[in-house]
Amino acid sequence: MRAAYTADQVRELEAAAMRAPEGAAGNGDALMQRAAHGLASVAVRELRERYGRVYGARVIVLVGTGNNGGDALYAGARLARRGAHVVAASVLGRPHAGGLEALLVAGGRHVERDGLHLDGYRPHPQSAPEIDLVLDGVLGIGGRPGLPETLAPLAEQLHRWRVPTIAVDLPSGVDADSGAAPAEAFRATRTVTFGTLKPCHLLEPALTRCGEIELVPIGLELSAEPALVAYDRDDLALHWPFPDESSDKYSRGVVGIDAGSEHYPGAAVMNTYAAVYAGAGMVRFLGPAAAAQVIAAQLPNVVFSPGRVQAHLLGSGWGDRADGAEVIASAVDSGLPVLVDADGLRQLPTRLPARCLLTPHAGELARLLDCPRGEVQADPVAAVRAAAGLTGATVLLKGATQLVARPDSIQVGVAVAGPAWTAQAGSGDTLAGICAALLAAGVSAYQAALLGASLQAVTAAAHPGPLPPHVLVQHCAHVLAGLQRRQSALLAEDR
Repeated sequence: MRAAYTADQVRELEAAAMRAPEGAAGNGDALMQRAAHGLASVAVRELRERYGRVYGARVIVLVGTGNNGGDALYAGARLARRGAHVVAASVLGRPHAGGLEALLVAGGRHVERDGLHLDGYRPHPQSAPEIDLVLDGVLGIGGRPGLPETLAPLAEQLHRWRVPTIAVDLPSGVDADSGAAPAEAFRATRTVTFGTLKPCHLLEPALTRCGEIELVPIGLELSAEPALVAYDRDDLALHWPFPDESSDKYSRGVVGIDAGSEHYPGAAVMNTYAAVYAGAGMVRFLGPAAAAQVIAAQLPNVVFSPGRVQAHLLGSGWGDRADGAEVIASAVDSGLPVLVDADGLRQLPTRLPARCLLTPHAGELARLLDCPRGEVQADPVAAVRAAAGLTGATVLLKGATQLVARPDSIQVGVAVAGPAWTAQAGSGDTLAGICAALLAAGVSAYQAALLGASLQAVTAAAHPGPLPPHVLVQHCAHVLAGLQRRQSALLAEDR
């Protein structure tokens, strides 16, 4: 599991490190030197892997006014002492004085933005660019999304020429906390961040701009609760509720599904496929006859009569269902976990318990919050937190990055990221079915959301391509078998 801290939290952590007794963490310059050392080490490795050398490599260090520029300049000085030809370009304001002096003493050069003459570095056909590496130290965690007009063409040039670029802490132009990344932001081959991850290292679209991410310790004491925690494949394996020799269909969980309509039977079919292949002990389908006929023909283990259930799945494919609000209220009053998806999100009670799981996409969440969709997309972390606070329920925001918020915590969970192939109609319906199976097995709404979204992502990564959601979800059975073996191995390692 990876943790990320906001820009404000990082500033507090750095301030605490600088207040620590002498010899424990050191002052701000010591933190910067540790960051520069780590950055230079990554740059050296990058140059050696690409070109087999550091000596004679042509490195451009782009700097602004902040500490990121200082980190980059001190790292540039280390590269210059190894024989690299290092040019520092002040592209935004006055550079860090100590870092610039160190670079010049080490034999590096300094130019202003107008003196960079990038046209002289333009790669010619059938020849390599005359830039071996760029260090992007222009903007740091305090920067706003986007770049000044004077910088945007430079970022685009470097991307178009495919110049290897190492971002210092984060690519300039992305937002540290929201993960926003306007088109003109820098694109990094690799990002070296210091002390802890920031939200942009876990959230799309910024995540893609970061390239490979490396974390360099600089002596921060991470005692505060992180803003984000992200699952990985091992977390998925460790926390999945696999059956054992004592399990029966009720301990594995019975899912009650009331979904679909005469006009939209497909959503119910995909809900049911997913609950079955995610391992539910039993699925009771209580939806319309149009969907029931398809399900009965393809999944003979599904039951179509009322009876005992351990979690409800409601709303997918309902359309404008007249009694939807009553159905949801009755399920909530039963005291069981309830997952509400899609059309059901328009018929929610005023307040819900945290055991209820809502699964909106950005447009549905915007409607729930009564705000423009753009606001949700600009800051999805804030939006999913707001939705949990407003409704009282646990909320899973579906999208390129899948986020889970609880009403009793500011911490937001991030599911394992999956390939873009899952961006298709029906993926949300299968995700709801997977999560409902987990709720029925006794998993909390928060963990069910993270596990369900992560399983879908891992399965899609293992079986890439344009598979229809109800076909892809069938592969979950094989993925879960592998994850169970991984769980056994991880538990054995802990003994």
